[in-house]
Amino acid sequence: MFTDLAYALGTSPGGQAPSGAQGFASLIPMVLIFVIFYFLLIRPQQKKAKQHKEFIGSLKKGEYIITSSGLYGYIDNISNDSDVVLLELANNVKVKISKGSITSYAKVD
Repeated sequence: MFTDLAYALGTSPGGQAPSGAQGFASLIPMVLIFVIFYFLLIRPQQKKAKQHKEFIGSLKKGEYIITSSGLYGYIDNISNDSDVVLLELANNVKVKISKGSITSYAKVD
């Protein structure tokens, strides 16, 4: 009884064992999905990260910026070797923030 079931599960519809070409053909959709994900998700994200890194490297003292938390302020002190920026929010109000939290330049009102 179980031997008939085992033989039925072990063969392809044509009665032959699966060949290598059929195995490769089944991988093609997976490869296509990876290529689509690369061009739609991974590559743009890497490009944006590269632009942000260049932006952080070009920051100078006195520039008016926005942080990711929504704080607006002038850069009071920036160091190239550390990850800390001293941001002046108002007169005599200074905050230390991470360089990575700076998102963009702000317009001066």
